[in-house]
Amino acid sequence: MTQQPPVPRLNLAPKLRRPLSIWNPLDYLRLLYWVFFFPQALRWYVDRFGGGYIPETEMNWRKGWKLLRQNAIQSQLLFQGLVLTIIIPVAIGLIFQTNVYVSWFGMALGVALGVALGVALGVALGVALGVGLGVALGVALGVAFGVALGVALRVAVGVVKVGVALGVAVDVAVGVAFGVAFGVAFGVALGVAVGVAVGMVSGVALGVALGVAVGVALGVAVGVALGVAVGVALGVAVGVALGVAFGVAFGVAFGVAFSVAVGVALLRPETWLIGLPLNLQIIQNGSWLFPRITPLPLPNLVWRLENWLQNDWEIGLHNTNELLAYTLQFIPVVQAVNRVLTTTSSEHIIWRVSLLAADPFDWKLVGFASGSLRKQIKLQLFKGFVFFRYFKELISSPLTVETCLDTPARAAAAGFWHLHEKEPARAIEAFAVVRSLLYGEEMFILAQTLAAFDKAQKPASIAAIQVPLFPQEPLLRPVSWKVLANLRQVVEDVQFIERSVSRSARSLALNRALGKLTKILNQADTLPQAEQGLIIDIAQTWQKSLLQIAGEVGEISITKPVVNPYVVGDPVQGHLFIGREDIIRQLEELWVIDNQLQSIVLYGHRRMGKTSILLNAANCLGSQIQLAYVNLLRLGDSPQGVGEVLMAICDEISQTVKLPPPTDADLLNLPYRTFERYLKQVEANLDGGLIIALDEFEKIEDLIEAKKIPIDFMGFLRGLVQMSSKIAFAFAGLHTLEEMTADYFQPFFASVIPIHVGFQERAANHQILANPGNEDFPLDYIPEALDEIYALTHGQPYLVQLLGFQLVRRYNDFVFEQGRSRDPVFTVEDVEAVINNPEFYKRGRYYFDGVWGQAARGAEGQQAIVQVLAPHSEGLSLDALAQSTGMNDTNLQEALNTLKRHDVVEETQGNWRIMVELFRRWVFQQ
Repeated sequence: MTQQPPVPRLNLAPKLRRPLSIWNPLDYLRLLYWVFFFPQALRWYVDRFGGGYIPETEMNWRKGWKLLRQNAIQSQLLFQGLVLTIIIPVAIGLIFQTNVYVSWFGMALGVALGVALGVALGVALGVALGVGLGVALGVALGVAFGVALGVALRVAVGVVKVGVALGVAVDVAVGVAFGVAFGVAFGVALGVAVGVAVGMVSGVALGVALGVAVGVALGVAVGVALGVAVGVALGVAVGVALGVAFGVAFGVAFGVAFSVAVGVALLRPETWLIGLPLNLQIIQNGSWLFPRITPLPLPNLVWRLENWLQNDWEIGLHNTNELLAYTLQFIPVVQAVNRVLTTTSSEHIIWRVSLLAADPFDWKLVGFASGSLRKQIKLQLFKGFVFFRYFKELISSPLTVETCLDTPARAAAAGFWHLHEKEPARAIEAFAVVRSLLYGEEMFILAQTLAAFDKAQKPASIAAIQVPLFPQEPLLRPVSWKVLANLRQVVEDVQFIERSVSRSARSLALNRALGKLTKILNQADTLPQAEQGLIIDIAQTWQKSLLQIAGEVGEISITKPVVNPYVVGDPVQGHLFIGREDIIRQLEELWVIDNQLQSIVLYGHRRMGKTSILLNAANCLGSQIQLAYVNLLRLGDSPQGVGEVLMAICDEISQTVKLPPPTDADLLNLPYRTFERYLKQVEANLDGGLIIALDEFEKIEDLIEAKKIPIDFMGFLRGLVQMSSKIAFAFAGLHTLEEMTADYFQPFFASVIPIHVGFQERAANHQILANPGNEDFPLDYIPEALDEIYALTHGQPYLVQLLGFQLVRRYNDFVFEQGRSRDPVFTVEDVEAVINNPEFYKRGRYYFDGVWGQAARGAEGQQAIVQVLAPHSEGLSLDALAQSTGMNDTNLQEALNTLKRHDVVEETQGNWRIMVELFRRWVFQQ
């Protein structure tokens, strides 16, 4: 048996790895090639380098201008398109002028139309479409108008010179010349433009039906109409007979030329012929000659795709998507897919169709796996002949899908198509045909469930839903069933709301249901595409319906002042400690999972939560690992020197491991030797391991600089770190730990693992505020208030806790001290009221003063930079900073780098700004 060769994996996307340059002439040639021979590349370019698109349903002129102003790549692309639109017709006109008379007025008219169309479409519908159609029409119309008007005028002048005696012949000749010239001009321009638009927007080969229909209808109708109109108008002047002759000649010539030109320009047979010899045997991923713009089927493509799909269905589908995305070969793709599905065994049909519907570039590929593409093309051709009556329908819906259920493959494809089109009732009918096949029952129940959910609009109808029994594993759509299980729980919650009499219980059930719906909507991108839109619609409808009854359900009554769950200044412990999962997980890996304990350094700015992390780290260690916490700030001036420092450490170790510490005299007389012996005794008595946590570690540097302890103390600690696999150290302090450059610190940091403690993430910030470790916390925040707090604090833990603390105090004072009623939900106005109160900044001075004081240490000019930045919320450029501070480039950059390491400033879009908005306001007020 002959082994089949492996299926190649196509990659037909452009191979450009950088944005186009306005100074590189080759990039203009590349852009010109894209417009006329590879228009799909324009959309790829905007997606890859230009930040993507605003959805067409949301796009308008205002958003278009804003996008162009903010996005340098897209505005540059529009500029490059305008340059091509102007330069290329002029260059071609100069070349033609040697042999053909060129009308520069006609060329200017065509270019102007192209430029206007490019700018208008670029702003209104997107840069890619504007550049594609603008350049295509500008070049085609400019050249065609220039040459056509030139030829027509030359013929007219030449014939008139013969003499008026020629009579009818003059009008006929001029009319034919004029008609042919303008027919070709309009035909080429319209055909190219439609072809570019089709290739760029849809990638579907509706060009055959649309092109012929437009060509025939516009060619005949517009040609005859304009011809007769112009002829009759001239006939009034020179005689009815001459006018009719001219009209007929002009109409016939214009119509025929226009029809032929549109069809030829849209079908682009020249690209088909040029690329044909190079693509008969193999499709080259990087070939510039591969036909991208012609809808004419490539020879052997159907046969090649059929072989790929039969040998490897998944890679074959990838290749079909590549062809749909970057060519107009829709018809061969549909034919190949349908042929393979026809011969697929029954147990694989639904599985294969589900993969086909997983991520198709064009969903009509799934639809025409059930419907007849040939019938639709014939229908569009017929509509083309009666163009004026069906114009709107022809443009708005070029190819519609009429599903057929006569075979299992078509029925399965119809089921997925109708799910995608949000027609669950028709999906049930389709899947009923294949219900006996593998996964058929699952898809039938899935459609049934979605249909039941989709019908329910109000809480009463939601509560009345009879959810079908879910199928057993293995499942074809596990993600969908997980979401449907959540929707089923929402149904149960709504049923509870409908029958319960307890206001608090109903409120809890309502919040639970709304939470599940919000979770579904937040994770909607993970759903299979076929049912994704339908599930989103269901979740949004239910969410809106439940929000409308929130007032009827009622809220939990607050009858006494709310216990303030937020902790300001002190370390947060126990159930109040929320967030920092990433750091806790890292500590687990270093201290629990690994066989040998690792020493670490937790470093970060003041009030970042380092102490809270150390105190709560014991919760993740298990019974085998113990942690002794030592706050070095309690040492004071340590007049007894290093012995007093080691006394404090020994006392905490003794309380943790229950082993008496050495005597004070021994530690004062022989501090290093006594402490080392004590650690060896501790190690011998350990069943597991011991972490010695030294907080506020920069105190050691202060004592060394004050000459209270010797400079070799760091070397001693390094030796202890390496002494035992059962004992490790956890040091915590400011960013200066990372910056210590003295010789006695360098060997120490080579032996420990640094862990940076920075700002909280947005999600953790919201979690801390909305769920502050108290399940009975009755107050809530609107999402905008949570976002505002994050914008003000950047997730700085101390400020987040302080804001929450002040909000609860304000609520208690408003309701229970002043006796006024208000909703137990904090708004943006509440947040603004708190931070505008001078008391807030007085309470926060521990953080503000700490950051300000730290900016006075290290690199010079830090405080000056902060003062200059404080009035500017959007920040300042490097040049503006240099000018305002008077610092040279070297000192300025060094100071900025220090502030950046200390989480004080950040650079965004070329500007330097203060990270924490509240700190910026505090500095500005000072």
